[in-house]
Amino acid sequence: MMHRLIIRYFSAAAGLLWFGSIVAAPPAQLADSLSREQSDSYTEGYRAGYDDGFKAGYRAAQTFAKDSSTQWTARSEAASMSQNKAQESRASRYLHSLGAEFRPEYIFPTNPFLKGANAAARPINRSLSGHLRYSFRYRPGSSADRIYGGAYQGVGIAWYDFGNTRELGSPVAVYLFQGARIARLAPRLSLDYEWNLGLSFGWKPYDELHNPENVMTGSRLNALVNIDLLLNWQLHRSVHLTAGIALTHFSNGNTKFPNAGLNSLGLRAGVTYDFNSRVKKELREEICPAFPRHVSYDLTLFGSWRRRGIEIDGGQYAVADAFPVVGISFAPMYNFGYKFRAGVSLDGVYDGSTNVVLADQIVGVGDSPEIIVENPGFDRQIALGLSARAEFVMPHFSVGIGLGGNVLHKGGELKAFYQMLTLKLAMTHSSYLHIGYSLRDFHLPNFLMLGVGYRFNNRTPRQR
Repeated sequence: MMHRLIIRYFSAAAGLLWFGSIVAAPPAQLADSLSREQSDSYTEGYRAGYDDGFKAGYRAAQTFAKDSSTQWTARSEAASMSQNKAQESRASRYLHSLGAEFRPEYIFPTNPFLKGANAAARPINRSLSGHLRYSFRYRPGSSADRIYGGAYQGVGIAWYDFGNTRELGSPVAVYLFQGARIARLAPRLSLDYEWNLGLSFGWKPYDELHNPENVMTGSRLNALVNIDLLLNWQLHRSVHLTAGIALTHFSNGNTKFPNAGLNSLGLRAGVTYDFNSRVKKELREEICPAFPRHVSYDLTLFGSWRRRGIEIDGGQYAVADAFPVVGISFAPMYNFGYKFRAGVSLDGVYDGSTNVVLADQIVGVGDSPEIIVENPGFDRQIALGLSARAEFVMPHFSVGIGLGGNVLHKGGELKAFYQMLTLKLAMTHSSYLHIGYSLRDFHLPNFLMLGVGYRFNNRTPRQR
């Protein structure tokens, strides 16, 4: 735009100069045909007219340039203001928070090691943990905030103490979390839920020579699963106090043996500070777009590995090898609204640990915690099942459950009723990471499900 204004300005100036070169003196033929007095009078009037015309043209050129410059400045300012507003809008899309928590919990005595069969000869029945957390949520008044009940999500780090550092260590956990409002009890008080999912590092695992009593966990790395119910009190515009009940589970997902796991129930209390809470007063409630009910199709591929133990004559034995697990599922799901979808799934799986048979060599736990098995064949380790699925949908995450049974298989351990708990982390609008865990008969550990997936015909409106 600016280069056009410059061209037009110089074109006007050049025209005036050209005109001046022509009219600066009267034509010679005309001057020759007049008397001297007439010629002088004519020349004087001619030049006076030229001067007036030149001044008028110059003023017009200046006015044109000034108007053009003013228009350009106004447009530049308007563009800059629009860009600033867009940046402010993007910046205020989320509220960012930092929080700290303290969680004392009671440990359920689910195995001999926790009951007191350990080097300290005393029960391990309590845990203490401190948490530092970062979270973000959609700005108040936005359509996403209203749809998902003030949902927040983030990442946390925690330090755990189980009162037995020598045999369990002092694990550090890193986890994702998400929570939202269940009900508003008062203008500044709400009942919320929250889940945590992550990994914990620094455990001291079972070791035949150096840690033989710890028959609870065989790995230095364990998964953390946590579900909480809490009260959220907005003490100040930027400060929230939380208090509630926490249920926690540690497990290695059968990737190592032993895998008895640790379960605890206790309290949590914390404080959260919102950094950019001032935007709350500047925002108006947005209209929530209508949700188009539809059927979508989730295709998921997953894989993992697992270890397993076999009970013989009342003792537990660990199989020497780690077995591969590969699976696929295709799930047509009816989307009832923004927060819930349900349907059925066709599940195919290959589990290399299924229907293994004992070899002749068996070594007891007191000597070596390993046994040798023989593979029954590929056809006795694959199965096709049907399951009912339901998913609770929130921003960035979907939490799902599944109940199903194998319908095509060759018997043995594959003749099973299985359950699944899954978490899908959105990578794009329709692709996702998949984390899941499978059980048999509600209590027997099965395998992890780590994979990726894609949702076909996803018509859920995007949240801006």
